[in-house]
Amino acid sequence: MKVKYIYQQFLSHISIIIVAFLILSLVFTKYVETLVYKNKTEELVSYGENILRDLDRGVELPDQVINQYARVLFGRDIQFSVFDENIQLLNPIKWRGPAIELTEKEWSQLTNGKPIVKNYDLERYNRAVTLVVLPYLDRGRFVGGILLTSPISGTRETIAEINKYLFYTMLIGLFVSFLLSWILSRIHVNRIKKLQEATSTVSAGDYTVKVPSSDFDEIGELAKDFNSMVDKLNESKSEIVNLENRRRQFMSDVSHELRTPLTTISGIVEGLRNDMIPEAEKERGINLVSQETKRLIRLVNENLDYDKIRSNQVQLHLEDIELVEVFEIIQEQLELQAGERNNQIRIEVEDSAKVYADYDRLVQILINITKNSIQFTENGMITLRGRMKEQMTVIEIEDTGIGIDPAEIEKIWHRFYKADLSRTSNPFGEFGLGLSIVKQLVQMHKGKIKVESEHGKGTKFVIELPFR
Repeated sequence: MKVKYIYQQFLSHISIIIVAFLILSLVFTKYVETLVYKNKTEELVSYGENILRDLDRGVELPDQVINQYARVLFGRDIQFSVFDENIQLLNPIKWRGPAIELTEKEWSQLTNGKPIVKNYDLERYNRAVTLVVLPYLDRGRFVGGILLTSPISGTRETIAEINKYLFYTMLIGLFVSFLLSWILSRIHVNRIKKLQEATSTVSAGDYTVKVPSSDFDEIGELAKDFNSMVDKLNESKSEIVNLENRRRQFMSDVSHELRTPLTTISGIVEGLRNDMIPEAEKERGINLVSQETKRLIRLVNENLDYDKIRSNQVQLHLEDIELVEVFEIIQEQLELQAGERNNQIRIEVEDSAKVYADYDRLVQILINITKNSIQFTENGMITLRGRMKEQMTVIEIEDTGIGIDPAEIEKIWHRFYKADLSRTSNPFGEFGLGLSIVKQLVQMHKGKIKVESEHGKGTKFVIELPFR
């Protein structure tokens, strides 16, 4: 069975009000009843003590004292009787007072000097009364007592009147709660409907919808979370579009990268098979096939390496490494390649500089960056620097080459990005996959890498790796 939210609110609010007023009415009625009976009892006890005190003084005759109090108490609808130890009334003949009707237990209690108090007594007399019996002691000996009664009809009427006002208050409270419940329910239902409509809009593919949010209550927080979710969905949608565009660009780049060497290899093989290449050129053709084959292998390996890194399949084996030793290995491996472009590799490193990294991956990072520096530098200098900075190892690779346009710096980390799109048939200007792998490896070491460059004035790669 479907029950609307607004009816649930009504039912819950009104139920709470009714239960609260019932409990309040019962508790308040009991409290008032106890208070009224207590006051009535204290009044009777006070009058009884005063009567016994005046009788004990002996200034006036007992009949006079009793008559004086009788005139006062009759007006307050209070009756009393004074009796001796034999339960004989001492009241004047003109006024007898209520009869003395005590049980054996009560009489024993009274003779032992203990008063008897009954807030509500319906058994002794033909109407409900409050009853008080006080003992009269002479030097500690029981010689009589005084019994006072007062009807409680007025008390019951007072309690009934209070209950009537409580009932009226409950009706007013129910009306106010009904009105507030209706207003609040309408507000909440409207807010929920907006969320429902926005959800339907999102399910239809529109991720630009927004709903009013606040920190006032849970619905406002839910709206804020909904807006955050929509923003993330919108970002994801944009990212998916970007990824799709990059996928297409990647396929285009891979096709181009593979087509060129494959075309070269195919042409040379056909030429060799059909004896179309002169004998003097065959050696050169075979070398070219070898180079293009190695280039294909490099492209495939780099793609595999990149995908392994992206899918967290690469495990790092971290250790303390002397930075100068790594730099010397890089210098030795790339010195010949640098010499082909009339470049020099220089090392500037602190003696105590160390790095906490995976040795093989660190070498891979530095070789990739240094190769790119050699590729974009001619008749220049490539400098490898290393130093410690607090708890970080800072590595800098700086060249004096052609530099990178500031607008292009963030793009160099993309796969197959080319710095000079007009020269795609030439290795010069192509970053390939190397720098994409470099950034991933640095991030795996929980480090940071940044590039500082100005077109025509060289480039500097700065790597910061945490040391332990």
